[in-house]
Amino acid sequence: MSREAVAKFGKVGVLYGGTSSEREVSLNSGGAVIEALTRRGVDVVAIDATEGFIKRLPDLNLDRVVIMLHGQGGEDGTLQGGLQLLGLPYTGSGVMASSLAMDKLRAKQLWTGIGLPTANFALLEETTNWQETLQMLGGKAMVKPVREGSSIGMSIAASAAELEAAWQKASAFDSQVIAEQWLAGGEYTVALVGDRLLPIIKLETDRSFYDYEAKYLVDDTRYLCPCGLDDASQQRLQQLAKQAFDSLGCTGWGRVDVMADEQGEFNLLEVNTVPGMTDHSLVPMAAAAAGISFDQLVLDILETSLERRW
Repeated sequence: MSREAVAKFGKVGVLYGGTSSEREVSLNSGGAVIEALTRRGVDVVAIDATEGFIKRLPDLNLDRVVIMLHGQGGEDGTLQGGLQLLGLPYTGSGVMASSLAMDKLRAKQLWTGIGLPTANFALLEETTNWQETLQMLGGKAMVKPVREGSSIGMSIAASAAELEAAWQKASAFDSQVIAEQWLAGGEYTVALVGDRLLPIIKLETDRSFYDYEAKYLVDDTRYLCPCGLDDASQQRLQQLAKQAFDSLGCTGWGRVDVMADEQGEFNLLEVNTVPGMTDHSLVPMAAAAAGISFDQLVLDILETSLERRW
């Protein structure tokens, strides 16, 4: 351990694993972060956030927490509220922002209300008129659980029957499901750490969309950085990402996902408040393009806990 790191950060707990559908990704993210902090001399305690873990935290005498829990129970505001009750500073966004960002429906409603661009969408229910809804969405749609990440439960629908089947599939992961109008342009992501916007990455896959396998399991997904946009378009995209991030009240660090339509106009997809930190992950990739090592990136994320104000 480094005396300087211990004096600055104290005893740091890394919360990872957990019980959500993104447990495996979280274990990988948390493991990489723990190794990086250890290399930098930080006093680290690894905490697999299984059932009842919150009750054990006071006995560990932590000074702050790095949140590496993806999905429900770690990224949706519930953990953030628990840590605040314990008086433990943590990395990333607070309760409200985490909850809003995790909820794709409410985030899109908010963006629509303040005039930020996002694809046309509909809430799907058992009584939905599948044919009318699909026509309203332009004949092709992406169906998503409202509060899931890593593309879990998502599928494409191009007929009324496919839309209903996609709703049934997504309903296994969440009680609320939305369908978004299909966007045929490029997919981009913008990472933010502290006050810094990292280089834009364009995502390309030969699969039907950037699904779980394309994100974590296959090696033929293409990550383009530089992203291929002209300077004016990059500036416009980064500004949109920052507006989306700020509009939800997000702080510290995160990642904003965006897709272009056929005319090249950008549409917001979602904000990730605890992005992945695996060897396939986008924030470390963007940081590397900006000349920031993985270890330094992790320290920069830990630094955001020093600024926690409730």
